[in-house]
Amino acid sequence: MSTSPSAGAGMAWQNSQNRLLFLFEYTTVRYVGTDNKKIGLLYRIFQLTIMGYLIGWVFFKNKGYQVKDDTIESSVVTKVKGVARVNTTDSNLWGPEDYVFPSQGENFLSIATNFIETPNQKLGNCSENPEVPKNTCSKDEDCTVGEAVRAGNGIKTGVCLETHNGTCEIYGWCPTEIRKNPDPATIVREAENFTLYIRNFIRFSRFNFSTSNVPKENRTLYLKHCSYDENFHPYCPIFRLGDIVNKTGHKFEEMAKRGASIGVLIEWLCDLDKDSDCRPRYSFVCLDKVTFDFRFARYSTDAAGQRQRTFYKVFGIHLDIMVCGTARRFCIIPTIVNIASAVTLMAAGSYICDIMLLYAMKKRTVYTESKLDRMTTNDKEIPLQIMPEGLKRKFSL
Repeated sequence: MSTSPSAGAGMAWQNSQNRLLFLFEYTTVRYVGTDNKKIGLLYRIFQLTIMGYLIGWVFFKNKGYQVKDDTIESSVVTKVKGVARVNTTDSNLWGPEDYVFPSQGENFLSIATNFIETPNQKLGNCSENPEVPKNTCSKDEDCTVGEAVRAGNGIKTGVCLETHNGTCEIYGWCPTEIRKNPDPATIVREAENFTLYIRNFIRFSRFNFSTSNVPKENRTLYLKHCSYDENFHPYCPIFRLGDIVNKTGHKFEEMAKRGASIGVLIEWLCDLDKDSDCRPRYSFVCLDKVTFDFRFARYSTDAAGQRQRTFYKVFGIHLDIMVCGTARRFCIIPTIVNIASAVTLMAAGSYICDIMLLYAMKKRTVYTESKLDRMTTNDKEIPLQIMPEGLKRKFSL
């Protein structure tokens, strides 16, 4: 019997359609219930563990329902206040313009707490300090004319001063710098009560959010009466220098003698879902306690009109203000992702319990394709709930 070409083409089209129907079929999962108490308890413990992980660790601890921005844009302005009595050639009273370096109010500054003074220096010829290395000589040829003394105070003139411990003569500010250990008697003791005002502006560009550490309401009145205290005024931006030193675990007296470097850490942890929950936390750490010193000079003119200067080697407390922070805000995408991950992990509990039931139990059931009407557990034998034939339907779209 022969078929027409059109009929053959129609059958081929129908066969190709039948092959593609599997793309539009859905088969439900077959479930088998068992009242094995051990497996049931294991499954519930697994479910509760996943729920506890999702709620406690992901959402409560790590704020998994929020996105974060840890790129903080920061600007710091500082101001120091306080006066101190000193015994120097130029003055007997220092203000912030005398003991703060630099004076521009940036995110780092140094406060002088001790000094060694070399007064009335004038330009001329004198012997180099014997403590300067590689400066000894026995004849004039050892002192090259015009050569600068390394780590010294001037330029060699070509003359060897044998009467001055065999050192080269120099042209510079004479007499040369006094070199000695810092004296506790010259400590600027009033520096302990100096106050440091820190104004910090921050911005999180991802959320277009900006704020500062100074309260917006009653600002002037609040700043006049507050002083930082971890318990009573934790958000006051005015700090006493002695308190800063004490919070690093050191004493002001020993730090003021030779100087040190202290880090002032301002940490911002902002939850932008709560308008009031974006305030700074301050902490203090000693970065270097060996010695911190620097030098400067103050110039004047004597009665004869000759230029002179007073030279200071200053020991001080260097403060470095460091700002870091993170801002968070609710976002639906990480919330859905974390919930979906937890649900997926919860589904894995079924596979673990199946493995335990089929391979780890002492009285495990042996399944075959021909016998699925009963199941034996370690407790009792129960009939399976099999779907009646009349309820079985094949769905197609």
